[in-house]
Amino acid sequence: MNLNINNLENKLCSSLCADIKVQKKNDKLLILETPFYFADGDPYQLYLKEMPGGVIRLTDMGHTMMHLSYDNDIEKFNEGTRGKIFEQIKSETSVQESNGEFYIDTAIENLGSNIFKIGQALTKINDLTFLNRIRAESTFYEDLQEQLFRIVGEDKVQKTYYYEDIENSSDYPIDFKIEGKDAPLFLFGIPGRDKARLTTIILERLLRANANFDSLLIFADQSLIPKSDLARLSNAGGEMIASLDAEVDLVRKINRKISLN
Repeated sequence: MNLNINNLENKLCSSLCADIKVQKKNDKLLILETPFYFADGDPYQLYLKEMPGGVIRLTDMGHTMMHLSYDNDIEKFNEGTRGKIFEQIKSETSVQESNGEFYIDTAIENLGSNIFKIGQALTKINDLTFLNRIRAESTFYEDLQEQLFRIVGEDKVQKTYYYEDIENSSDYPIDFKIEGKDAPLFLFGIPGRDKARLTTIILERLLRANANFDSLLIFADQSLIPKSDLARLSNAGGEMIASLDAEVDLVRKINRKISLN
């Protein structure tokens, strides 16, 4: 290796220092400019505040959660899988949170490393919003259940139902069951290709057993399912909802099938 380590360190320090600037906001607060940005291009809002005992508080003053709240339901950050990830992020980065404000209390000699820690934390928290778009499998089912409870009421939704008249019924779980007007409504959440294939098998088993049921297939994103798998699933039957974002369509199709009593 021909790199001069000392020269490289000096170049890195010079470059990093150029990306971080401190400006006075008022008598009690300094603005910290960093190279950290939200996905929409807005910079992270970070501030320095002097605390008792010579401690420096590095804080976002609640700006991150306010920024994310414009396009997201931030209450979900405290629930289910998102909540676990949220707590893990804070634990890993030593960031504290109070009423939506993220901060680290630090000695001045540790300020540099803590700037990167809070930047890392806010980036990971920002990434939680992508769960709304990508919908990892675990959160997809949580979100689907939440929508069903909102549409028909928690007391009318039976989670993980097994149709006992088929052999080895425990191998063929039905995600949700709701009593229908003329037949039970079986609902299947489909976050990806594997679940599309399993749902096809379950539906075929039910049809083979001459089960009396209606079915509704709700995708995380139907466009991501291979055409061949989607065709087989369509042949097995069941109305489809292209994504959880199509809530109006979901409400209409459920209400058409269920008993309102």
